[in-house]
Amino acid sequence: MKALVFDRFGGPEVLEFRDIPEPQPALGTVIVRMKAIGLNFADVYRRKGNYHLAGEPPYILGYEGAGVIENVGYGVEGLREGDRIAFADVPFANAELVSVPVERAIPLPDSITFEQAASLLLQGLTAHYLVHDSYRVLAGDEVLVHAAAGGVGQLLTQLCKAKGARVLGLTSSDAKREKALHAGADEVLLYGSGVDRHWVKAARDWSSNGKGVKVAYDSVGSTLMDSFSAVRIKGVVVFYGMAGGDPQHVDPRMLMDTSKTLTGGDLWNHITTRQDRVERSEALFTELHEGRLRVDMPTTFPLSEGKQAHRLLESRASTGKILLIP
Repeated sequence: MKALVFDRFGGPEVLEFRDIPEPQPALGTVIVRMKAIGLNFADVYRRKGNYHLAGEPPYILGYEGAGVIENVGYGVEGLREGDRIAFADVPFANAELVSVPVERAIPLPDSITFEQAASLLLQGLTAHYLVHDSYRVLAGDEVLVHAAAGGVGQLLTQLCKAKGARVLGLTSSDAKREKALHAGADEVLLYGSGVDRHWVKAARDWSSNGKGVKVAYDSVGSTLMDSFSAVRIKGVVVFYGMAGGDPQHVDPRMLMDTSKTLTGGDLWNHITTRQDRVERSEALFTELHEGRLRVDMPTTFPLSEGKQAHRLLESRASTGKILLIP
């Protein structure tokens, strides 16, 4: 079979599209013929050697995708050849065929395309636990979403709006501001540069009582203390990423004095069983089917053109999902 592989760490130029042995059916697994593969920044970090990779070269990137079961291993129940499935955390997905453990296989309804599933799952599952577990968003809540034009940010905005919340987005450019507004944000502010933090005051002024929002979802990291300034007394800051750098240390006395809450978030602490994956995915599919959640058309590349796809992702010129198509 063909796969996108690399033998050494580096830039997109290390990627090669070549033949490797096909995966064989094993106990508790299914072999999936891939139809769409999600590209994520984690793939870039692994290609560069920033994340630990087990085993020996050739390495294969990719963890998210969708396809059709071609072979069923021993001991698998409830899945058959020809079934459509998707997954968010199965390695070696940058290939024509992928071995998927049954506990990570998510049944795909006919109403959801392979491209929609590969565009939605990883970021959608993240947004889902953020609004249901890290902080349970309620109707009338005022929510601040960092990086609101990003993949998670757009889905997070939509899920909050579906619950009846007011959403204030933060982005880094006018073009991204328009993207966040298109996703449903009630208002979008631009990040300042250097010591310019006008958005913090603007966020408080935007809130209905002028004292700050109820919850801030911070995936930037370096903005953590600004997020605390933007939430009201007894407000919540959800910290779930460090795209902008490490956060400052938080003084617990500040939390005590303001009755504010800091909570962390990581998807894999919330999705630990197949039931978790299936139930949360079905909830996302329902939101998508009923129009409360929208996934923009992805940018697609043939799997053979993986180098170009990686270059586009690293350029940060794209705001939507990038897919690789075998």
